[in-house]
Amino acid sequence: MTKQTEIIAAEARFPLTSLILSPMNPRQNVPEADIIELAESIWTAGLIQNLSGLSDGNGGAEIVAGGRRLRALQYLSEQHPDMSATKPELANPLVNIAPDRATAEIWAHTENIARKDLEPVDEIRAYGKMETGGASVSTIARAFAVTEKHVYRRLALSGLPEAVLDALGAGEISLSSAACFTISDDEDRSLEVLEQVRGRSHYSDHQIKNLLKPDSVKGTDRRVKFVGVEAYKEAGGRLSGDLFSEVTLFDDPALLETLFIANLEETAEELRATEGWKWVEISTDNYIGYWDMDQRKISNLRPVAGELTDEQAERCEELEYKLEFNADEITDEEQSELDGFEAILKTDFTADQKEHAGLIVFLNHDGEVDSFKGLVLPEDKAAAVEAGVLSKDAVGKADAPKSPISQKLADDLSRVVTGARQHAALRDPDLILALLAFQLSGGSYFADPIGLSMQDVPNFPSTEGAGYVLDERLTTASYLSEDRVTNRDDEVKKFQTFRKKGKEFIEAELVRHLAALMKGGNMEMRALVDREVKTDIRENWTPNAENFFKRVGGPYLNALWCDLLDLKQDDDKAKAFAKLTKGKKAEALEKLFADPEARKAQGVTKKQAAKIAKWLPEGMK
Repeated sequence: MTKQTEIIAAEARFPLTSLILSPMNPRQNVPEADIIELAESIWTAGLIQNLSGLSDGNGGAEIVAGGRRLRALQYLSEQHPDMSATKPELANPLVNIAPDRATAEIWAHTENIARKDLEPVDEIRAYGKMETGGASVSTIARAFAVTEKHVYRRLALSGLPEAVLDALGAGEISLSSAACFTISDDEDRSLEVLEQVRGRSHYSDHQIKNLLKPDSVKGTDRRVKFVGVEAYKEAGGRLSGDLFSEVTLFDDPALLETLFIANLEETAEELRATEGWKWVEISTDNYIGYWDMDQRKISNLRPVAGELTDEQAERCEELEYKLEFNADEITDEEQSELDGFEAILKTDFTADQKEHAGLIVFLNHDGEVDSFKGLVLPEDKAAAVEAGVLSKDAVGKADAPKSPISQKLADDLSRVVTGARQHAALRDPDLILALLAFQLSGGSYFADPIGLSMQDVPNFPSTEGAGYVLDERLTTASYLSEDRVTNRDDEVKKFQTFRKKGKEFIEAELVRHLAALMKGGNMEMRALVDREVKTDIRENWTPNAENFFKRVGGPYLNALWCDLLDLKQDDDKAKAFAKLTKGKKAEALEKLFADPEARKAQGVTKKQAAKIAKWLPEGMK
């Protein structure tokens, strides 16, 4: 860099009439259309970049850099005679004045010396202002020497709340973070999220979008593919979009789920009726595995291949030989005859099999209806064996039936148990601290009561104990949970503020975070904790359609209904319940647990009500 380019120019405003184009300016000839286009931009967005020139010694200046801008301003002056009153900043533009002629010559040949690229937020506001003033995208693009795509992307941000743009301008959020806010049409929610993420760079774009619309479902979701956009909209579903990811967002997930289940139940029933199966269930999962069938003690039937008569077999062999060695001579009638034989030989489930078996219908990853067919329920096995469609070996020994609860559901229920234990443990801070001290002292035998991620804190140099002595309490291995700080600059300040809140506050924070890390330890320790704090899962969790009933099979729901209401299977109430769709069964059970009026309508006794109030699925007790 030369000394001349390091010189800082003075700035001054000059009447437009006192400015002339310097012979040093390299842009002596500019198409009139470009001047008019630039003038429109300046009139709408203002003069973003200063002119640069050399004082003429008579109160004016020769413009050496910014010739197009000067001519655009002169054009505007002609078009708007009152410009000095309406827009005095344009009638008296700011000019960078070179200290000497040598510097002015350098500026003239390196015009970008006084030019600074616009900050994104300035671009966004300038483009938005021009568009509001009637400028087209192509006009804005040419005026700022950028692509139309660039303009479109900036204009997409111009409608953001001013607070979001201010945060972008202040460097409190990134440009990509600001773009996330385009998915929200709720300004209050946007401002809440802005306060949460501003100045915190660890929030990813994905996290910000989830904060803005935590429940939205993408258009690529398998349920959307199955239900269809039009059906969703006709049902009153709301749509929005992520402009920068070109993704459609479905903002009513509960409605989508309802439509999905209703459509799947209807499709499943049509399939059962068309193919003649005894029963059908739906699963909201995208895959049904043999493990799930094994857990429910369900047997699988194999489709049966048809048989040809001796005469058909002989004819089929004859046609196959002809097809292999003289394919050109085979007639359409012969090909049709051969196709008929192949159809007979094709494996399929027989009517007798379907009389004792059913299917589970689900939606796969691609949003296509799939099914698991030929399934015999435990209660139907004896009849299936007697009918000769199931072997006696498939029935097995009279072991206790395995749980009808899937592993995914079992994992969820386990988390509920843990949450209930953590919730109850907050009542006894002393117990939590005692468990922590016990664990840090090496007392846990197999499973740690508190879920700490502990690391050694090295306190010995590589030279071991040579000339180095510490208190014995420090030479015993210590463990600390890692506290990740996202902004190191103000870490000390924040800690000092934290300490000033006092011992009671600090202990309360310690206890609540430890409670959130509580696992309970091994079986015996969990039992001890539960006795001490009086863990009550039903205090925190009530089974409903979404968290449980829709996630188990129809036969399980039938048995549960009878058990809770002390019904026999041949009772009219039991029969009526069994005829319901799975969705209706789940809805009825949810009301039984949550709605006093529903219990009254079912004639629930005090004893039955107590059973309902305490009931938990197996594995949670």
